[in-house]
Amino acid sequence: MKPRITESADVVVVGAGVTGLYTVHRLRELGFRVRGFERGADVGGVWYWNRYPGARCDVESVDYSYSFDEDLQQTWDWSEKYATQPEIMRYLDHVADRFDLRRDYAFSTSVTSAELDEETLRWTVRTDRGHVVSARFCVLAVGCLSSTHMPDLPGAGDFTGAIHHTGEWPHQGVDFTGLRVGVIGTGSSGIQSIPLIAEQAAHLTVFQRSANYSIPAGNKPLDDETRRRLKADYAERRRLSRSSGGGSPHTTHPSRTFEVSERERRAAYEKRWQLGGVLYSKTFPDQLSDLRANEAARAFWEEKVRALVDDPATADLLVPTDHPIGTKRIVTDSDYYETFNRDDVRLVGLRENPIERIDRAGIVLTDGTLVELDAIVFATGFDAMTGAADRIDVRGRGGRTLKQVWAEGPRTYLGLGINGFPNLFNLTGAGSPSVLANVVLCAEQHGDWLGDCLHHLEEHGYLAIEASEEAVDRWVAECRDRADATLFPSANSWYLGANIPGKPRVFMPFIGGLGVYGEIIADVADSGYKGFDLIRGR
Repeated sequence: MKPRITESADVVVVGAGVTGLYTVHRLRELGFRVRGFERGADVGGVWYWNRYPGARCDVESVDYSYSFDEDLQQTWDWSEKYATQPEIMRYLDHVADRFDLRRDYAFSTSVTSAELDEETLRWTVRTDRGHVVSARFCVLAVGCLSSTHMPDLPGAGDFTGAIHHTGEWPHQGVDFTGLRVGVIGTGSSGIQSIPLIAEQAAHLTVFQRSANYSIPAGNKPLDDETRRRLKADYAERRRLSRSSGGGSPHTTHPSRTFEVSERERRAAYEKRWQLGGVLYSKTFPDQLSDLRANEAARAFWEEKVRALVDDPATADLLVPTDHPIGTKRIVTDSDYYETFNRDDVRLVGLRENPIERIDRAGIVLTDGTLVELDAIVFATGFDAMTGAADRIDVRGRGGRTLKQVWAEGPRTYLGLGINGFPNLFNLTGAGSPSVLANVVLCAEQHGDWLGDCLHHLEEHGYLAIEASEEAVDRWVAECRDRADATLFPSANSWYLGANIPGKPRVFMPFIGGLGVYGEIIADVADSGYKGFDLIRGR
């Protein structure tokens, strides 16, 4: 029996984060009737949910911003080099107001299913609030880092104190004053929140399974003169960013690591250390493909970090030994390592002494030690890349679910199309640069490509577009082969789903860089969408 349709649209967009907002704007400009749905109560996506203390972007604020509107670029003033979550939310709120984007969205509304009608090749999209929308196109802009991961620790329900997850932080904030706090996890959210929690708490215990590489942000306020200079150079800055690997205007050293003297090498590392954050991994072009080159960068990093930590034994725990530097995303921090010099902060290495269970009073370690706590913070990250899409029951040809098709890892063509799911698009996710690049430019890149694609279908009288199975096979192989030519697969990272028990170990993003990827998808479009089957109406 056909479902009772409550409304009709040309395009349904799922998600009101950076990608969803731009997609709605772009498609509306082209005359498409768009309907958006967002699980949160407002725009923001990952930034709506991640309100933990110290949440901050690791891309410079002037680059982590939309480029599609020159007046927007010139009139918005960022207050500091690396923007905090509240400032990013203010920016996205401003963008939503400026372009009236909220009018096409239903908020506090989760999409529960999207089902293909094989006769009409339209999608029926249902929500938890009773919407049943018929749409020609369905666009998943659900984000790579929006499905929180909570480890299954025995006894968690018995704990009498407060439990929080960094990815679902209370909007009113949390006051840890006078409390004994435990933080589980030292990925990005743990590393960023730990210094601020330590300032409030009576005592902080950090439970670390795997040490991660982090580099001080070198954050600073942006004064009027700096902003004027940056804005005057925006056109060139954007040009360099779009042609780069990661979507920022900074380029790697022109020589390979050992083609320069030790003095020049150290000067290059120092320059990237002062720049701060994730770009240290791209100091030299061979740093993520040659283990010897990587070790030189790692040794410099270790020298810097050991100088920040007073206790050598604590420093030993904080220095990673299980993966090359940069093969997990380098964190951008403020005073993280110095925090462990405080008398009221303790670091527990879980590899040596794992958590056995949680009880009423706190966390019990394998050696029987009870760490008494008043509050526990899980900084345990996300089911990245595919977790948010997995929450939706997406059914394509033959009733096959997206989850079934992706059971052995995500299978896409260009990260955009999926065989068996005509007129369904997955933006800034697996199979594209996504988490390896500046997602704002990724969003514009995908939104523009999608807009041009839908316009092409309209102009030439096509009903639908679907990635061919052969094209998907080739793209999956290309993504795998490019990753295998680097050091990335040697790390147990969330890029490979290694943080989720039972998840297939597949390197999910496209590692070739934003600029190279942009050339590839532009060539596909210019060729008349090779690798896609263009389907005419019956």
